[in-house]
Amino acid sequence: MAWQLLVSSDFGLFSLVTILLVIAIGVGFWWFFRSRIAEEDEQGGRKGG
Repeated sequence: MAWQLLVSSDFGLFSLVTILLVIAIGVGFWWFFRSRIAEEDEQGGRKGG
């Protein structure tokens, strides 16, 4: 019943889109910070004082 309500009602679809968007943003942040950390490690750590 919950799955049927999730995909058949307007509020359920908005909730599903929101959940997927939050997951996508989380993956995007993870990828971004992981690439920045790898880039910083290649350059020899922190710059400056």
